[in-house]
Amino acid sequence: MPESETTALKARLIEALRTLFDPEIPVNVYDLGLIYELDADESGQVRVRMTLTSPGCPVAQSFPETV
Repeated sequence: MPESETTALKARLIEALRTLFDPEIPVNVYDLGLIYELDADESGQVRVRMTLTSPGCPVAQSFPETV
């Protein structure tokens, strides 16, 4: 995948992440800073490194899969 397509894919991923809101705070996960790293390689495979708002987050088991 050319770099321009990778950049476009990242932009679409960020747009999608901005539609997912933390269940405890009414802010999307991207703007809240829960996404530490977002990479897409030339094959289109995506890697997301993220955190949760707290260790006791009630959706700790399911939210990463949602993202």
